Amino acid sequence: MSKKIAETPLMKQYFEIKSKHPDAILLFRVGDFYETFSQDAIDAAEILGITLTRRGNGTAQFVELAGFPHHALDTYLPKLVRAGKRVAICDQLEDPKQTKTLVKRGITELVTPGVSINDNILNHKENNFLCAIHFVKNICGVSFLDISTGEFLVAEGTREYIDKLLANFSPKEVLVERSKKKLFEENFGTRFFIFELDDWVFTEDSARDRLLKHFETKNLKGFGVEHLANGVIAAGTILHYLDVTQHTQIGHITTLSRIEEDKYVRLDKFTVRSLELISTMNEGGKSLLDVLDKTVSPMGARMLRRWLVFPLKDAKPINNRLSVVEYFFKDLELKMSVENVTF
Repeated sequence: MSKKIAETPLMKQYFEIKSKHPDAILLFRVGDFYETFSQDAIDAAEILGITLTRRGNGTAQFVELAGFPHHALDTYLPKLVRAGKRVAICDQLEDPKQTKTLVKRGITELVTPGVSINDNILNHKENNFLCAIHFVKNICGVSFLDISTGEFLVAEGTREYIDKLLANFSPKEVLVERSKKKLFEENFGTRFFIFELDDWVFTEDSARDRLLKHFETKNLKGFGVEHLANGVIAAGTILHYLDVTQHTQIGHITTLSRIEEDKYVRLDKFTVRSLELISTMNEGGKSLLDVLDKTVSPMGARMLRRWLVFPLKDAKPINNRLSVVEYFFKDLELKMSVENVTF
């Protein structure tokens, strides 16, 4: 890159902000556009199909640029996130007309595959889970959070059991200790979007303090997870990550629930795939979920998906579900009135 370009006030400001989020594509607001530079521009141009240009100072040195109008953010942001990219949105923090110096800019949102509340990014028929995993010898603690719904779950068990949970919850992003990425991939494969955090984040004192601060409680006994020390570490790591990504409006996360593994049949990823419960192995085919899903609300769609990958073991709750279905079959007027409710 040209030294002359790099030393302009605007680019100095860009590099200062970029240094705080080196692993994210930085959308840098300049006037009516969001601009990307250097490698970010190369990646953005390829993913978004926008023009990649180069700016120089008359020498052989240059910097790559790619941008789009600011009002098109809702069109382009989902494409970047779905491509597995972390995106830092840098906005102008003051009116350019009110200042004669360089406009103040700052990160207003850090969007990652597992942390988003943007309606254009989310698929409302499935949960958008962020996951954290803590390795301890032959067992793991694990936690799942859907920040859009507030559903916050925790469990721990053997690596085989955790593998089944990962297959069933299908998290969009997984947090692991920086020193454990290779271990994660050896046990669970490379199909997940992984983000590494410093090992100190995965400590019991740090994680527990963060959870107690959020829930404003003296302990976690009321949630029934006090004994799941490794799962608690994973859950606390998730809240730390929300702090890092500047997601502070999390008052709707009001509980932490244990995944009650004894209630469900454990389905591994090969069973889920071969039975085509959620997706099909053949292009144009239909999964069992495609056939069954006649739900009329996002909540219903997510619940049905969960029921398919977590089949019940006990007869009583199974019969309770069947009784509800039978009731609606018998009372068609009630069925129609429920279907017509606007969500």
